[in-house]
Amino acid sequence: MQTQPLSQPTLTSHLRALYALIRKDWKQYWRYPLNAVSQIFQPLIWIAPVYFMGQAFSVDGKAIGFSQYSGTTDFMSFILLGTVLESFINAVFWGMGYALKNDMDSGVMESNWLTPIPRLLILVAHSVTNLIVTAITSMGMLLLGGLIFGFSASGDVLKAFVPIIPMMLGLYGFGFAFAALVMLLREANTLVDVSSFLVQIFSGSNFPVNALPRFLLPVALALPLTYGLDAVRAHLIGTNTILPLQWEMVLLVVFMFVMLWIGTATFHSLERRVRTLGTLGQH
Repeated sequence: MQTQPLSQPTLTSHLRALYALIRKDWKQYWRYPLNAVSQIFQPLIWIAPVYFMGQAFSVDGKAIGFSQYSGTTDFMSFILLGTVLESFINAVFWGMGYALKNDMDSGVMESNWLTPIPRLLILVAHSVTNLIVTAITSMGMLLLGGLIFGFSASGDVLKAFVPIIPMMLGLYGFGFAFAALVMLLREANTLVDVSSFLVQIFSGSNFPVNALPRFLLPVALALPLTYGLDAVRAHLIGTNTILPLQWEMVLLVVFMFVMLWIGTATFHSLERRVRTLGTLGQH
């Protein structure tokens, strides 16, 4: 009796698998709708003390000292934009790393890995729901931030999206390498918290990077997210940039390719290591 050969994976089959994974994560997320409310209000609660402290050091509502570092006296718009982009950083880190840990804990990691789907496609699918939810809740956060703290963006919104694209693609390189570490060390919470916190700090999500000590400044300048945040703020609220905007866009594109290559290579290398050790499904 002859058996029919298995059909080879195609782009269409990969897209169907991507859709199925995204749909599963989407349904699972909205089983707990208060999560969305938390994602809108929690960042605003954390930055409320920053607002009142900034007011205490402002003159007629303008942060004069802050403007010497950033080029704008509107410190709350600066911080709110950083908080929104910071939430996208968390979406990639948590979407890839923590979802992988959830698969380990629920015992489906090995069965998922046996499906004829590229491993990186599984990681991307886990992050897409987080990115969609983050985009929706970020709009709500900016709307409330404008009502409560007076957020205003007078620049070109369309131009601000241009640096976001290579920045987010480069961030996926971080995410691939990070997911590989989770797979090897079998620990997500500490890794996510520490790594995302360090990336946010050194990329200047909550303050101008030129306020960092000189010995830490090279670390900030080595991160592509630094230039992404810098360019978005320059387009929307007119802040001073570290480098001319054209150079920052070139660096973002270069970093995008470099980080994707490093992240992909790291993931495949550590995945082979985990399969050799036989610890893929352990937790």
